[in-house]
Amino acid sequence: MTAAIRRALVCLAVAGCAAAAVARQQDDNQPIEPYRIAGSLYYVGSSGISSYLMATPAGHVVIDAGYEATVPMIEANIRKLGFRVSDVRILLNTQAHYDHAGGFAALKKDTGARLMASGLDADAIERGGARDFSFGDAHPFPPAKVDRRLKDGDTVTLGKLTLYAHVTPGHTKGCTTWAFEVIDDNRTLKAVDMCGLTVLDTTRLVGNPGYPGIVADYERTFVTLRRLPVDIFIGAHPAYYDGTAKAAKARANPGGPNPFIDPDGYRRYIDQAERAFRERLAKEKG
Repeated sequence: MTAAIRRALVCLAVAGCAAAAVARQQDDNQPIEPYRIAGSLYYVGSSGISSYLMATPAGHVVIDAGYEATVPMIEANIRKLGFRVSDVRILLNTQAHYDHAGGFAALKKDTGARLMASGLDADAIERGGARDFSFGDAHPFPPAKVDRRLKDGDTVTLGKLTLYAHVTPGHTKGCTTWAFEVIDDNRTLKAVDMCGLTVLDTTRLVGNPGYPGIVADYERTFVTLRRLPVDIFIGAHPAYYDGTAKAAKARANPGGPNPFIDPDGYRRYIDQAERAFRERLAKEKG
């Protein structure tokens, strides 16, 4: 195969990935009404890409910024809930992929907030998604400066709110699951915002030169997540926890049991994800 043909094939592959990304944005990046999950925790993302607002008297925290095109939806949803975008003080990240970190540059500019992310994913955010071990250069996004690089076990505090960073790598090298407490009707509930456990079609588990420790990282992540105490299960995509259906149920039965309190659903999701991981690993080895 000549160098010219190789370059052409690479261009076709990148173009195909780009077309798929555009189609995906049209599908999972539709505006929806924001909703309260519990206490001062709200969903402010799009139809398929999560973004969460934690409102405090000292200012607000937002986890994940979606695509670049998601930012206007996030800001509109914050306003619909009666909060000011300018009161957002801290931006946090779960995973440094274009559908979760692509909007940080714009959201940081609009809010003036500090962006914090785990070290390895901070590198990816500041590169704008370039040289990703799974995507390569196929899904770039506007780079954003990370103001604080976090390690596993670090805490982020704003007023009386404290969030705990659990680095749960595999889906990305610095995938971060956030744990924090929510006060709801005089109850203290433990919330977990799960980063991600899926193995992408573009990810190799066996013999991945860009991430040789990926299998061991996934295996440690399953152990870590199972040890976390959880009442409220949320994640980087509402599909992880049936967020759309739970929101509809909460709207239909105001004052009833909170459907987002779902520790059993959390464990089921981890079990399902680990089975899929084991099957994929066996297939690659076979």
